Amino acid sequence: MNRRMTVILGVIAVVGLFVGLGAMFTVDQREQVIVLQFGEPIRLEQEPGLYFKLPLVQDVFRFDKRLLDYDNPAEEIIASDQKRLVVDAFARYHIVDPLRFFQTVNNEIGLRSRLGSVINSNLRRVLGTVPLRALVSDKRADLMLQIRDSVRLEAAAFGIQVEDVRIKRADLPQENSEAVYRRMQTERQQEAAELRAKGAEEAQKIRARADKEKVVIIADAERDGQILRGEGEGEMNRIFADAFGRDPEFFDFYRSMQAYEEALKGDVTTMVLSPNSEFFRFFGDLSGTISRQ
Repeated sequence: MNRRMTVILGVIAVVGLFVGLGAMFTVDQREQVIVLQFGEPIRLEQEPGLYFKLPLVQDVFRFDKRLLDYDNPAEEIIASDQKRLVVDAFARYHIVDPLRFFQTVNNEIGLRSRLGSVINSNLRRVLGTVPLRALVSDKRADLMLQIRDSVRLEAAAFGIQVEDVRIKRADLPQENSEAVYRRMQTERQQEAAELRAKGAEEAQKIRARADKEKVVIIADAERDGQILRGEGEGEMNRIFADAFGRDPEFFDFYRSMQAYEEALKGDVTTMVLSPNSEFFRFFGDLSGTISRQ
């Protein structure tokens, strides 16, 4: 009897322990909790701490308090100038009303499709009123503020506070990008051809000027050279004439030595002349007297 009672009391204690543990739950400072009874929300707990609920009857549903990110799939937008643009955007939000959030979208997975529709509709509405160049100008910040305010207003129905909406990337569609790249390539090739043509023209002008200056410089140099040579020869003749006037015999001797030097150049020095030749008059006598015997 005592043994049976011990077993019964042990089972009751274990069951009581499980029931007690099932009746307690904690709320972390990073989260907020809705208590559900048979699937219906009955109370909200947002402060961190230990709480109690009816085991097996009530359940808890947890929501994050932190700033959450939503990455919107790329969406094709048509600007006011009929330019097509693929926009990749994202949003950051807080869950500020867990009860409304649970009743409208239930969880973050349910929010994605609803919030994505809101963001895409506002992207098309705002960006569809401006030309493509506005997205790459200083007007982009104002456009994003308009989109954020509109998304925040509509998303409030889901129990969330949208803090920011941004465009990560805005590109032309693939076929448009290829056409733009081809046009840019053609334009750059045309610019390069024009620059090369201008460079060739300028190079030809420089070469022509250089050739002209070369001809002028050479002509001036030849002229100056002729002048200097003429002046030098005139000075030489003057000196010779002055020397001849001072000492005709020395001058005659000097000119004869120059004639010998010029005549006896080379390997062949054999000459057949009369012994009484005027040319060799200084070979026999330094005075240049020719013997007539």
